[in-house]
Amino acid sequence: MDNRIEEIAAQIKSLEDELMVELRKKQDEFFYTLEDKKVRFQESIIEEGRTRIVSSIKYLSSFPVLAVFTIPFIWSMMIPALMVDIFVSIYQSVCFPIYKIPKVKRSDYVVIDRYNLFYLDRVEKINCLYCEYFNGVIGYTREVAARSEQFWCPIKHSKPQLDMHSRYDKFFDFGDYEAYRKELESRRSDFKDLEDRENT
Repeated sequence: MDNRIEEIAAQIKSLEDELMVELRKKQDEFFYTLEDKKVRFQESIIEEGRTRIVSSIKYLSSFPVLAVFTIPFIWSMMIPALMVDIFVSIYQSVCFPIYKIPKVKRSDYVVIDRYNLFYLDRVEKINCLYCEYFNGVIGYTREVAARSEQFWCPIKHSKPQLDMHSRYDKFFDFGDYEAYRKELESRRSDFKDLEDRENT
């Protein structure tokens, strides 16, 4: 693999780690802690935030009327999302042990925690639930697909993609048939970085 590409991929990983550190600092800024994976806010902050809750009617009236009429279309998308969630989970449970691919931890992607936000009204909480579930399932599905692609066809595209998935740096360059034939077996089973992450 091209050294410069490896270098850039390492820089991206380093920046992602740095971002996580900065996000953890936000816990202090907004007066909450994580205890046994549960968010705990300071009581004074909860009381202050509850005084700022906007009623559901006021919240919905802040949108154009036509936007409110799209709500049934938005919620109809929950059916395919649920189906994808179920089928992707079954797929990786059956196939990943056979391929010797580390399973994707669904809870790393589907994070349901906004019901803890004391300053949201019911409609806002329901909207948040929809978005965090839907986007979580998309992220989870993408990671399962990325690991599958690394196993079956780890070849980069001929042109750069706008947003590359997490395994893309492990793929062969488009047209590099020599490396593809020589290293396919080792590259398709190269999940050491995931195993190292699990052990840290």
